Amino acid sequence: MSQFINPARPYTMNRASVAQAADVPPGPSFEALPLPADALVTSGTTPKTGTEKAGSAARAFRVDDIALAWLLAVPLAVTVRFLPYYLMDRAGRVRDPLHSLLFPGGPVGLAFGLTGLGFFLFMWLYPLRKRVPLLRGLGNVGTWLRIHVLAGLSLPLIVAVHAGWRFTGLIGLGYFAMTLVCMSGIVGRYLYSHIPRRRNGLELTRDEVSNERRALLTRIAAESGLNPTEVESALALAPIRGARTGPGRVLLQLVADDLARRRALRDVRRRWSHPRPGVPAPDATALKNIMQMARREMALQQQMRVLEATHRVFRWWHVAHLPVALTALLAVLVHVVVAVWIGGVRLP
Repeated sequence: MSQFINPARPYTMNRASVAQAADVPPGPSFEALPLPADALVTSGTTPKTGTEKAGSAARAFRVDDIALAWLLAVPLAVTVRFLPYYLMDRAGRVRDPLHSLLFPGGPVGLAFGLTGLGFFLFMWLYPLRKRVPLLRGLGNVGTWLRIHVLAGLSLPLIVAVHAGWRFTGLIGLGYFAMTLVCMSGIVGRYLYSHIPRRRNGLELTRDEVSNERRALLTRIAAESGLNPTEVESALALAPIRGARTGPGRVLLQLVADDLARRRALRDVRRRWSHPRPGVPAPDATALKNIMQMARREMALQQQMRVLEATHRVFRWWHVAHLPVALTALLAVLVHVVVAVWIGGVRLP
């Protein structure tokens, strides 16, 4: 291992594993990037970055899952509690004692309506945050996107309770457009997550990805006791068969890569958790760190080999997403103005 971390004897990686799609040129040679002698012991160097990103991403996903569960649990609980009312026709609802409480202008319906309106307007701050210079200093793009996604995923259910689970006329148009925005937002978030980025949401350059991958492989080899070639071979993804250029084909390739990466990581974990000749098995903490770095390395490898195609589909997604989002915004604003104007909603 001392030979491996010696800066005078850098190792060579297979450049083809970085980019195997026809439209993605290979990155810079890893051999041309000498490894610093203190790379494995200095806390502020690049090798720590992969572990920190994997750990912070996992924590962020857990926080997001808990927040989304709460945002969905409240409207679901109200729906289940008052389900007999929501199953009635309009005439039956008017005669029901709960109507004054649950109709869109009632205390419960209005509370969900104002919450949904606040979430919907807040979602539009995310694109403004990226484009208005005065807002660029308010938090990083990644955090804004996470909140944007949480609001978008919970919004259809919140608005459904406000509408009493009845969607007709302009309300139906707005709700349909909002649901489309939510579904397309899920696709957009999936594409966004397949573009290599820093923790602040800014995209990594190819050189930065190359440096991070090399540092990850360096640290995995040091902590697992394997040589770099063996680590690279164990984490290499299968080549892509055929060019995938259409949006549907690119999405299918991303999903296939994700599934293949999960299977490969399970196999790697099983093999690396057992002792090898001359190398003891890592303890639970070390194995967890190794697998976090391996997951990050394989994700970067996957992202880089279809990066150009992902960028292209992401641009197409923006073109399709914006008109539907504007339609939903217009329908919501008209609905609010009309509801207040005709007296259907009495604000304090």
